Amino acid sequence: MEVVIVFLPLIGAIVAGLFGRQVGDRGAIVVTSGLLIVSAVLSLFVFADVAFGGNERVTELFTWIDSGRLEVSWALRIDTMTAVMLVVVTGVSALVHVYSAGYMHDDRSIPRFMAYLSLFTFAMLMLVTADNFVQMFFGWEGVGLCSYLLIGFWYDRPTANAAAIKAFIVNRVGDFGFVLGIMGVFFVFGSVDFDTVFAAVPAATNTVIEFLGFQVNALETLCILLFIGAMGKSAQVPLHTWLPDAMEGPTPVSALIHAATMVTAGVFMVCRLSPMFEYAPTALALVTFIGAFTAIFAATVGICQNDIKRVIAYSTCSQLGYMFFAAGVSAYGAAMFHLFTHAFFKALLFLGSGSVIHAMSGEQDMRRMGGIWRMIPLTYALMWIGSLALAGVGIPGVFGFAGFYSKDIILEAAWAAQSGVGRFAFWLGTAAALLTAFYSWRLLLMTFHGEPRADEKVMAHVHESPKVMTVPLMILAVGAIFAGVAFYPFFVGEAMEGFWRESLFVLPEHDTIEAAHHVPTWVKVAPVVMGLVGIGLAYMLYMVRPGLPARIAGQARGLYLFLLNKWYFDELYDRLFVRPAQVLGYGLWKGGDGAVIDGLGPDGVAAASRRLARRFSRLQTGYLYHYAFVMMIGVVVLVTWYVWAQRGG
Repeated sequence: MEVVIVFLPLIGAIVAGLFGRQVGDRGAIVVTSGLLIVSAVLSLFVFADVAFGGNERVTELFTWIDSGRLEVSWALRIDTMTAVMLVVVTGVSALVHVYSAGYMHDDRSIPRFMAYLSLFTFAMLMLVTADNFVQMFFGWEGVGLCSYLLIGFWYDRPTANAAAIKAFIVNRVGDFGFVLGIMGVFFVFGSVDFDTVFAAVPAATNTVIEFLGFQVNALETLCILLFIGAMGKSAQVPLHTWLPDAMEGPTPVSALIHAATMVTAGVFMVCRLSPMFEYAPTALALVTFIGAFTAIFAATVGICQNDIKRVIAYSTCSQLGYMFFAAGVSAYGAAMFHLFTHAFFKALLFLGSGSVIHAMSGEQDMRRMGGIWRMIPLTYALMWIGSLALAGVGIPGVFGFAGFYSKDIILEAAWAAQSGVGRFAFWLGTAAALLTAFYSWRLLLMTFHGEPRADEKVMAHVHESPKVMTVPLMILAVGAIFAGVAFYPFFVGEAMEGFWRESLFVLPEHDTIEAAHHVPTWVKVAPVVMGLVGIGLAYMLYMVRPGLPARIAGQARGLYLFLLNKWYFDELYDRLFVRPAQVLGYGLWKGGDGAVIDGLGPDGVAAASRRLARRFSRLQTGYLYHYAFVMMIGVVVLVTWYVWAQRGG
């Protein structure tokens, strides 16, 4: 069954991509969406069979590489972690496919778009079902390629092309670390098979290798290199800059990339490699620090953004930080739990923002929205549900939205870690909870409430989205409400061990999830209180005193610009890397390629040939006596040479 689940999206991509003209727009939508729906339904059966039935398995399809010591099989690893990801990836992707039928109905290249979506889904499924590092890297690069195609889908827009190139290049930086890590794994363990490597890890904890001229701990170095790959794919500081620019792609792309596929790949990879990371405490501390810093960084930036999709994009970046610092304190189950719930409410928010953009005739700037909640009441209600889940609103011990359960257990585990980096993550995560609630309600209030700020022509056309767009939103809303309370016992509660079994590995002394259930009450209540404070602050600033934000921005101009410009990371990278690269490239072009290679090579030979031809052409005067004189000189030279040769002989 897992083979069918994985390859159905590929079949859809082939049909829509190669036979798009024959099947037409409607045919491409029906084929790709239908196959994804079938894949999603089958994933539910696999999830029940594996997670609750315990039928974990590895399905080997064929031998892929057999060269010397390197043996790589193309196999599908189906355990609880994989089953969870199958549900997330195929479920969200199926809904995005259906939603796209309405959102993209006026586009000229619907078959190409649907083919890219399905190919993206196939690549992600190859990643999560991988049984070895090389196959994982195949899916890893596949989602990178498809993200480039989807972000730059509207290739006639320079900004879309620039964003696609930026995503591709930034991810190449992270992937370089990932490739080095895979090579190092083979060098140290002699295999790239997960089970073989994991079994050999405990004996390799003190292994030392030479790297960059230094003697370093092999396992720590390999885990850090692999994590660098995760930083790129999952947009962690400092490799985060591509993620907000990815908003240049169509909104369904944003939902698919940010909720269920590419950005979750890094979190999944770290959790999959928990048997390695558990024996690398320095690498875990780095994961915790980077995750916590990214969570607060992205939240501070999100409070100042005005593009509705960019606010949600920075929210994704921040929530991924939560997942990483959960993994960093060995709470892998909590990281996967937040990945699971986040897929529902983040896809809901992105597709909901697409419904708003659809209603506002393509407008994305929240400063030109407002006063539309009565015109699109269903979208408004669904955005409320997504925001409540994102902010983690709930009553401890009673009920909460999905994010309430998954985010709070992460913060509790960070506190329970009883380490300096764990406390660092807890306090930054708690502060980020306040900012998350603030920018979520800032988005709601600026978008739907207040006086209309759009022109009359736009306001006259504001309308609710068609059912093909709203039905997927309602399904996601169910997950945003109930996914947390329904799956809490299995992901992080009393049924956790029977649920995860061997798919996650935690050393007994690192069991922070168990310790998280015994933290002080104030630790459990603090995130909820911070969330309510954030909501109240947003209401005060954007409903009660709507002129106050502009005054604050004016008085704290430097801080406002610092946050508005994303801590100037783009400008810093432009000065450190882009401009020097341009200067170097220009110098090599003009001084190296132009002056040396072309000057001494093709251009030089051509110029010399022209000069010689020009001089010889002067001998062609057209006068008979000139030619006779030349012939006579030739005869004299020939006779002289002949006589000299005879005497010499």
